[in-house]
Amino acid sequence: MNKQKPTLLVTGGAGFIGANYINYYLEKYPNMQLINLDKLTYAGSRTNLQALESLENYYFIQGDIADEKLVNTIFSMFNVSGVIHFAAESHVDRSIKNAKEFVKTNTLGTMILLQAARSAWEKEGTLTKKRFHHISTDEVYGSLGEDGKFHEETPYDPRNPYSASKASANMLVKSFGHTYGMNVVISSSSNNYGPKQHEEKLIPTIISNALRGEEIPIYGDGQNIRDWLYVEDHCRALDTIYHYGKAFETYNIGGGNEKVNMDIAVKICEILDHMQAVKTPRSLDSFKNLITFTTDRKGHDRRYAVDDTKLRESLGWKPIESLESGLKKTIDWYVAQWDQTLQKSRL
Repeated sequence: MNKQKPTLLVTGGAGFIGANYINYYLEKYPNMQLINLDKLTYAGSRTNLQALESLENYYFIQGDIADEKLVNTIFSMFNVSGVIHFAAESHVDRSIKNAKEFVKTNTLGTMILLQAARSAWEKEGTLTKKRFHHISTDEVYGSLGEDGKFHEETPYDPRNPYSASKASANMLVKSFGHTYGMNVVISSSSNNYGPKQHEEKLIPTIISNALRGEEIPIYGDGQNIRDWLYVEDHCRALDTIYHYGKAFETYNIGGGNEKVNMDIAVKICEILDHMQAVKTPRSLDSFKNLITFTTDRKGHDRRYAVDDTKLRESLGWKPIESLESGLKKTIDWYVAQWDQTLQKSRL
């Protein structure tokens, strides 16, 4: 890698959304250089980016965004032309059990990245030109009633340690923009789904448990509502915001697919029921028979939905995938992984 050539720094690029974004970015911009900084926790895997490992314009660094020395070294060694900051502890249940790690990564880690970027770019005189794009979540806004949607001016009202740590990170990003004049932008998306997502999330849990012939756990009464966004549509939105979004602004990204959790589980089971080639450890009349209800999560937000009119009207983005087509692509990917696992077990 040419250390003098402008290089995009992506944090958390071995995780679900980050890996999908890096694959998208390097396919769209094959002449650009990219560094992926990832700690490789339980949710990150280099296999998500295996096809890129041989590229001269892709460079992986295993490390922690909260490691101040490492982060400053990256900025001193490479010509970092911009930052897209995905790296975060993101599972609500884990944050309830251990909030400290979420504050360390999501809040402290974000501050260390901001400070390193500010220091390097101030020396170059590029502070207002090079962009710091922070990836946030709609969970910072709290919970909605039956009506309405979160918009960019909705006051933060986090309900769990994960969303609180992300809200504080957002405020740090904004403060660096207003205090130092950094070219910062924030995006908050609704729930993502698609290939490469960690198995502990809702849709991968439903698919993976179904393929194993195990119970599919649904929290509470299954009526919690989420707006679902296919990950590649999210990647296109991030690319648009990074290049064309206005400094200091926040942009919401929605999928326009509000569904209760129970309906998502039933839909996935119906798709699997109609896939003749699916092999499972036990015979089932329908995968829907595996759906069970479990004790609700503490502080479980009832409904999320974002108003992304600002992004659609000012930057011209809109999602391409319907929920039906996105779920089919997602299920096909997990079934292919499952088939590979079965083949290996027979060797």
